[in-house]
Amino acid sequence: MTDSLRLPHYLVVTVGTAGDLFPFVTMAQALQRLGRRVTVLTNRVHEAAVLAAGLPCIGLGTVEDYERLIANPEVWDPRRGLTLLLAQYRQGMPELVDALTSAAAGDASTVVLAHPLAVPGAAVARELGRVGTVAAMYLAPSNLRSCEDPMRLGPHAIPRWVPQAWRRALWAMVARGWMDPAALPGINEARGLYGLAPIASFLGHMAQAPDLSITLFPAWFGRTAADWPQPLIEGDFQFPPAAEAPLPAPLAQFLDLGPPPVVFTPGSGNVHASDFFAQALVATQRLGQRAVFLTRERAQVPKLLPAEVIWQPFVPMASLLRRSAVLVHHGGIGTTAEALRTGTPQLVTPFAYDQFDNAARVVELGVGLTIPAKRLRAQALAQRVRRLLDPAFRAAAADVAARFEAPSAETALAAAVDRFVRAHARGSP
Repeated sequence: MTDSLRLPHYLVVTVGTAGDLFPFVTMAQALQRLGRRVTVLTNRVHEAAVLAAGLPCIGLGTVEDYERLIANPEVWDPRRGLTLLLAQYRQGMPELVDALTSAAAGDASTVVLAHPLAVPGAAVARELGRVGTVAAMYLAPSNLRSCEDPMRLGPHAIPRWVPQAWRRALWAMVARGWMDPAALPGINEARGLYGLAPIASFLGHMAQAPDLSITLFPAWFGRTAADWPQPLIEGDFQFPPAAEAPLPAPLAQFLDLGPPPVVFTPGSGNVHASDFFAQALVATQRLGQRAVFLTRERAQVPKLLPAEVIWQPFVPMASLLRRSAVLVHHGGIGTTAEALRTGTPQLVTPFAYDQFDNAARVVELGVGLTIPAKRLRAQALAQRVRRLLDPAFRAAAADVAARFEAPSAETALAAAVDRFVRAHARGSP
C-alpha cells in the first residue's frame, strides 16, 4: 500500500451555533489544503454554510429540531441550558454513530476531530472498530475541566485560597448532582444499543476518551493547566476567511456617514435578546452614540430605530469591528477572539456556558469590562460603554491585537495534528 493510500480521512464533527461551526470549518479547510480528505458532520441547519466553504458535509438532525431547541429560552440559562444540551444524547448519539460509520466506509483508520459534546458518540464508533483516532477540539479554556486557577463554574469564580482537595470535591459534586443525571441516561442507553458497557462519569469519560486533545485558543488567552488531558496540542484561534469579507453596501454607507459606532450582538444563536436590544437602544441614545445591532432575528430589535442606529443580520465581523468603537456582546469565544484580533474594546454580557470565563479573561487582559446579561440595564450599560471609549482601553486592545501579527497558524496546527495522527496510527510515541 502506498503512503497516499494511508493518508487519514478526517471526520470533523461539531454541534451548536455558527460560533461552534466556523473554527471547525477553518480547521477542516487547513487539513484539506494539506491534501487530506475531510468530511464535516454538523447540524443540518449549517449544511449550506459548510458546502459553501468547499467541504463535503453530512447533516445531523433536522432544521426543525435545531430551531425548536434554540427557541427554548432556558437554553440561555447558566444552569438549565447545559442540562438541555446534555439531554440531547438520547436522540442524537445513535444518529452520530451511524453517520460516522457511514462516512468511514469501513476504514478503521479514519480520524474523528470532535467538538467535546460529540466525544461520547465518537468514542462509541471507535470502540466498535469503525473509526481509529478520536481527538477532542476545545474552543475555549473553560471547556476543559481543571482545578487550577482561574477556576470558574459558570458565573461563580472559585477564590484562589480554596485548596485543591476542596476543588476536586466541588467538581465531583457538580458531576454527581448535575451533569451525570442529565447526560448519562442518554449516553448509556445509546451505548447499550451497541452492546457496550455503561460509563460511570460524564466528566471522567470526556477527559479520558480522546486519544488527543487540541486547544483552539492561544496559551496567552488560556494557559495550559497541568490537569488538562494529555497528550495535548496547543493551538490558536481559528478565524474564517469570510470574517474579512467586504461589508454589505447599506452598512458600509452607514459607517461612512459618521464616527465609529458601538456594535451590539447577543450571538448568532440567541433568539431571546429583545431586552438586550431594548436596553442597548436606550443606552446608545443616552450616550449620543451611533450603533449597529447585529442579529438574524429582526423581531428582536425595536421596530422604530433612529437614523443613528442600523440593524443588520450576519455580517463579516472583523471587517465591521475594524471600523467600530466598542463591541457589546455575549462572550462567545468566536466573537471574543475577533474583537481581540481587531483591537476592539469589549463589554461582555455573558448569558451561559463558557461566556462567563471568556468575559473574565477579557477583563484580565485589560481590554474590556463585563456585566452579566441578567443584570443588564440601560444605565449600567451606558456607564460601561462610556468607560470603554477611553483611549486607554483602545491602546490596551491594540497591544493585544499586535499578538496576531504573526502569519496565520491554521495550517501549522493542522500539520501538527496530522503528524500526531499518523504517528498514533503507526503506534509511535
